[in-house]
Amino acid sequence: MSTPMERLAQIQWRWWLAQLKEYALLMRLDKPIGTLLLLWPTLWALWLAGEGRPNPRIFSIFVAGVFLMRSAGCVINDYADRKVDPHIERTKNRPLAAGRISPQEALMLAGGLALLALGLVLMLDLQALLWAMPAAAIAAAYPFFKRFTNFPQFYLGIAFSWGIPMAYAAQTGEVTRITWLLFIANLSWVVAYDTQYAMVDKKDDLRIGIKSTAIAFGDLDRFWIGIFQGLCLMTLYLVGTSSELGGWFNLALVVVALLFAWQQVLTRDRKPAACFQAFLHNRYVGAAVLGGLILHYTFVPA
Repeated sequence: MSTPMERLAQIQWRWWLAQLKEYALLMRLDKPIGTLLLLWPTLWALWLAGEGRPNPRIFSIFVAGVFLMRSAGCVINDYADRKVDPHIERTKNRPLAAGRISPQEALMLAGGLALLALGLVLMLDLQALLWAMPAAAIAAAYPFFKRFTNFPQFYLGIAFSWGIPMAYAAQTGEVTRITWLLFIANLSWVVAYDTQYAMVDKKDDLRIGIKSTAIAFGDLDRFWIGIFQGLCLMTLYLVGTSSELGGWFNLALVVVALLFAWQQVLTRDRKPAACFQAFLHNRYVGAAVLGGLILHYTFVPA
């Protein structure tokens, strides 16, 4: 038979395990889609800047940094939305919204993740460090933009594209024309897929006053998603021609075009579940572009 102290230790252990689970949910460790959508363009930039051979040390720093910054961003987002999320069907059971984690705990967790990310950034050279300095402020400000602008998806596009010039600066020490083409391509992609995401909550957002491109675009939402998908493809093609990428990359762009077309089919009735599936579908878009880059640099002679 266990002693009272042993039983107390068991209770404390179970409590800590339960809290760790809530922290993991707050960081969206159970939903890796956001990490992937932030990781893919960063890897595009590393592969292009490194001409197929990114520096292993820089590669490791950026992969770890993507994970930490996405996790910290989710925590800050839920802190900013802690009074809104309980009124939205999809988000009402999040740890902060449901009261299983306090706002103070969330801020401490976000601060800890940000400090770890800072430690990684300090391992980079000065050029990359200068580009990294605004990154935290950009990421932290995003959750508040949907309070006063109808186009927060554009700001998210900047936040999710900032790793591109950082990667170029870290890998080559400079930011080039191709860097900005890639930046525009990713920004356009983010606006498209985050509008799909916003379509899921459109009814609730209208009721409680949250702003988004899904609301601003109105009945032309799918049209504008198509415009930004087209802009993404066009600028990726310009990246390919400017970087002298060949058939493998162009084949990847054909795959991306087919994926975008399927997303238009999925969202044709604007049903929330289908719009969410279209959003999730974008993990294949990023993978296709990276696959095209890897195949090019693997099979095309230098």
